[in-house]
Amino acid sequence: MIFQSTITNDQTAELPSARFDGHIIVVDREEQIEAAYSDLASHRIIGFDTETRPSFKAGVTNKVSLLQLSTPTHCYLIRLCRTKLHSLLLKILSSPDIIKIGADVAGDIRSLHVLRHFKERGFVDLQQIASSWGIEEKSLRKMSAIVLGKRVSKAQRLSNWEASTLTPQQQMYAATDAWVCIEIYNKLMSVEPLQPIPTYLSEQEREQAQRQRKEQKERTKPRRRHRGRKRENREKQE
Repeated sequence: MIFQSTITNDQTAELPSARFDGHIIVVDREEQIEAAYSDLASHRIIGFDTETRPSFKAGVTNKVSLLQLSTPTHCYLIRLCRTKLHSLLLKILSSPDIIKIGADVAGDIRSLHVLRHFKERGFVDLQQIASSWGIEEKSLRKMSAIVLGKRVSKAQRLSNWEASTLTPQQQMYAATDAWVCIEIYNKLMSVEPLQPIPTYLSEQEREQAQRQRKEQKERTKPRRRHRGRKRENREKQE
């Protein structure tokens, strides 16, 4: 199966909506964290996303309000505006053995680092890997349209994520955003698996990898020049 590289807004709008049909659990108390952790930690692959209350003021950015972590059947909406970023959640975010699938992972991680620092491991960014299947689109909405043939609604994106109670529409929107990342990833990997799994690298890790590649090239250059000089000396002797 070959995916189309791009899709228009009009084509996307004609598609049926992607909708999470599993269980949505709103976590707004610390005592709920352990049960959520036990379920999430038992899965090898989970969906990942965050939501932040919009400020509508230039230069003002609010702290992240919601962390969504989803299995194929259960999505946990962790209200970080009501409870802290618990150490059990950090274990999930730092575990290389739990693959967390998201889109624009770097932005979400930066937002979470404002609340509490952790070493992110085991993340896969759909924006970084989609090109391996010839997909040029970067938005979750359009990647879903191309890969799954379903559109992701963005109607609730600018709603108040710090409201006293999340509406059913907000809950469905947030859960779908995290869950659909698993669906996209699984579909891509079923078409043409990538090995090893291309996990997300932070900007610092990418820079370090680039430096290492550059140093490797520099180390090989003198050897090539040295071999060239040896060849010239042999020719002169002959």
